Amino acid sequence: MKLFVGLGNPGAKYAQNRHNIGFMAVDRIAEDHGFAPWRAKFQGQLSEGRLGRERVVLLKPETFMNLSGQSVGEAMRFFKLEPGDVTVFHDELDLAPGKLRLKQGGGHAGHNGLRSIHGHIGPDYARVRLGIGHPGHKDRVAHYVLTDFAKADADWLDDLLRGISDGAAHLAEGEGAKFTNAVALRTAPPKPAPKPKPDARATEPEVVPDDSRSPLQKLVDKFR
Repeated sequence: MKLFVGLGNPGAKYAQNRHNIGFMAVDRIAEDHGFAPWRAKFQGQLSEGRLGRERVVLLKPETFMNLSGQSVGEAMRFFKLEPGDVTVFHDELDLAPGKLRLKQGGGHAGHNGLRSIHGHIGPDYARVRLGIGHPGHKDRVAHYVLTDFAKADADWLDDLLRGISDGAAHLAEGEGAKFTNAVALRTAPPKPAPKPKPDARATEPEVVPDDSRSPLQKLVDKFR
């Protein structure tokens, strides 16, 4: 069994915030893969289903971002999972919008949701880092992450979420490279090969001389 955790803040006020892209990711997985309806559990919202050969539990902590670890730790203990069975989807300021990186273990880099999870289950869980870009100055970060995605972000955001859903079964089965490749096929699809240029000589139309002479004139011209 795997536990996929999306980070965000509960309530309609925050639903479209950049900070809630983790919620958006697990919502998309649940919708596309026929997971059970969301229900209240472990101080959050829970949905269960299958991805490939794996049974997967999706969790959206409702403790607010800074206390996410409370919900994650409770769910992990209930299902008797190890930190290595947990994957957390979260916003990442240090990645360009629409970029994704998969990481196993490591520090929390100042992310308050990850900091809380570290405190409850340690650092040895996987993270799917979802790029939202940086506002340019650290004093603007708090406002930036708690505001909605702009309309101009809609296309890349949809491609990113579709890609995550496309590759979710690979992620659940531990095939990280296949997961990131599925995302890349949505966010940066290969360009079609250029069409060969036609051979100008082969396409030139045959020039047929215009001969509008009468039969009599043609006969006369023959004996000139």
